[in-house]
Amino acid sequence: MTAPGSEALVRIEHLVKSYRRGGQHVPVLTDITLDIQAGDFTALMGPSGSGKSTLLNLIAGIDKPDSGLLRVDGLDIASMSETDLAHWRAANVGFIFQFYNLMPVLSAFENVELPLLLTPLSRRERRERVALTLSMVGLSERMDHTPNELSGGQQQRVAIARAIVTDPTLIVADEPTGDLDRQSASDVLALMQQLNRELGKTIIMVTHDAHAAQQARTLIHLEKGELIATPG
Repeated sequence: MTAPGSEALVRIEHLVKSYRRGGQHVPVLTDITLDIQAGDFTALMGPSGSGKSTLLNLIAGIDKPDSGLLRVDGLDIASMSETDLAHWRAANVGFIFQFYNLMPVLSAFENVELPLLLTPLSRRERRERVALTLSMVGLSERMDHTPNELSGGQQQRVAIARAIVTDPTLIVADEPTGDLDRQSASDVLALMQQLNRELGKTIIMVTHDAHAAQQARTLIHLEKGELIATPG
């Protein structure tokens, strides 16, 4: 829960989201109220169709709610224009995907550098930042390798490096271990815990995997678009 007078990093009140499928109105999220504190590592769990990925996309500014309050770091992102949202995402959100979403023709270094090309950093500053970030995820020796020369676990670590290289306010991860073997998944989760505990990164992770969810500090369950467990 949020202490009196304090502002959660993510504040959601009475959030509603639905889609139209053909001529049909399909509710996805119903009256969601939730706070996520800065520095938390939150796991969103629930069966397929429960709305957890939709909630993640709303928090990340990829989609907009039908109604309700959605503030991230004090900003009402639900009311932003698409252009403002794009700039906000680039500066404040790091994305980690199940299937890595790396550019196959680029090296690990070049993939991690991509988000920095939108910043005013000089070429030298970008190179230093990328080298440091790849070192943090244990891939200094693989920075010149393309994705097809890396294992799944290594590719996901490149994706994590890309997500954190801009020093974002928030990291969102959608099934980050879903395509990995058990050992690689454990390595990736350990890295995410390190980012959370040692660097204070706020992480929100969607997962079907109970073992992955156990690595988070806070566990939130969604079912049929409703919150059935909230941070205590």
